Amino acid sequence: MSSASIAADTKIGIVQLRVSNLKESIRFYSEIVGLQLMMQQEGVAALGVPGAAKPLLQLREIADAVPRPRRSGAGLYHFALLVPDRKSLGLSLRHLKSTGIHIGHSDHLVSEALYITDPDNNGIEIYCDRPRNTWQWDEQGHVQMGLDPIDQDGLLAEAGDAPWIGLPEGTTVGHIHLHVTELPTTEHFYIDVLGFDIVASMSDSALFISAGGYHHHIGLNVWAGIGAPLTPANAPGLDYYQIVLPSEAAQMAVFVRLQAASVPLRTEGSTIVTHDPSGIEVHFIV
Repeated sequence: MSSASIAADTKIGIVQLRVSNLKESIRFYSEIVGLQLMMQQEGVAALGVPGAAKPLLQLREIADAVPRPRRSGAGLYHFALLVPDRKSLGLSLRHLKSTGIHIGHSDHLVSEALYITDPDNNGIEIYCDRPRNTWQWDEQGHVQMGLDPIDQDGLLAEAGDAPWIGLPEGTTVGHIHLHVTELPTTEHFYIDVLGFDIVASMSDSALFISAGGYHHHIGLNVWAGIGAPLTPANAPGLDYYQIVLPSEAAQMAVFVRLQAASVPLRTEGSTIVTHDPSGIEVHFIV
C-alpha cells in the first residue's frame, strides 16, 4: 500500500437503487432479505438494521420502469450485505430456503456468500467473512479467493433452531460489485486517481480493489460486455453508492486528487459527487 493510497478505514456506505414498484420492493427487502423499514415517503424508502443510525439501502420508485435483464449494461452487478458472524449467515440461508427463492452460493475462501436477486433483477449478496488471519496473500499482494460450493449443512448447523428475526445489528454494506464499460479507464480512476489497491483480478475480465487490506470493497467486471452502456435512468438499477471516508482530511485528499485528474465533480452539502468512467454515480462522504 503506497502513501498515495486512499485512507485505510474507507468503507462502502448507502446504496440507492431504482425500483419499479416500491411497495413490492419494500416487502421483498423486509420479508425476504431481512432489512427493516426506517423511512418511507412518496416514491422513496430507506431500510437498515437494528441499532444503526443510517440506512444501508435506499429505494427510489421510477414511473413506467423499463425492465432490464441481468448483465445488460454498466451499473450494479450486486451489492453485498456483510453479516457479523457465521450463525447469522446460517439463519439467512435457512430463511431464504424457506421462501423458495433461487439462491446462488459460493465459498470464496475469505468469505462465504449467498446470492439472490430482487424483483427488478438487482443482485444482492449476503455474506460473512472468515477471520482475517486466515486469508492467504501471494507475493504480488493479491488475496486468494475461490469459487467453491459453500458448506450448507455446516451453516444450517450454526443456525440451529434459533429464530430468524431479520438481518442482525452490526450488518453493513461490505462491498459493491459493478458492471463497467471497460477495465483500463476504470482501473485508472479507482486505482491511480482515488487510491484503492488491486487485491485480485480475473484474467482480463474483472478487478477487485480495496482499502486497508480488505479482500475487496469494490468489484469491477466487464461481464455485461466491453463497451456496455450505462443502464438508463428509466430502468431499474443503481442510482449511486457511497464511499465513506474516515475524516474530513481523507475526504479532502480525494477531492484534491479528483480535481488534479480533471474529473468533473460537484458538492452537495458535505458530499462530493462524481461519476466513474462508466457513468456510475459515486458519493464521497465522511
